[in-house]
Amino acid sequence: MKIDGGCHCGYITFEAEVDPGRTSICHCTDCQTLSGSAFRLSVRALDNSFRLTSGEPAVYVKTAESGAKRAQGFCPRCGTSIYATSAGDGPKQYNVRVGSVRQRDQLVPKRQIWCQSQQPWVAGLAGIPKLEKQV
Repeated sequence: MKIDGGCHCGYITFEAEVDPGRTSICHCTDCQTLSGSAFRLSVRALDNSFRLTSGEPAVYVKTAESGAKRAQGFCPRCGTSIYATSAGDGPKQYNVRVGSVRQRDQLVPKRQIWCQSQQPWVAGLAGIPKLEKQV
């Protein structure tokens, strides 16, 4: 599936080919902190298909609980998360942040990882009252 997207302010845009079946939710505490939410949703770009079409992301390298160094690409102007990839030289696989993808409604999660860190209330979201807009 071909996707495209960008940051909130429009400075960064990108395109990629993804397998929608590789869309996943990560509940790790790093993703909770970096997203400012209870989890983060990502889809892996197929090899060599991720391409920036405008802008230059800022990069923050974090060390994951696994010990792996992960480069987090985000907009230096508005802060929108764009991707994560391996740090350093060598071939890259990009985990694209679904919130930055224009076709996000078509990227339904197929798996969840780091579930031991999942916030206990996530499973009960369907029971929380819904409002169309804040009043």
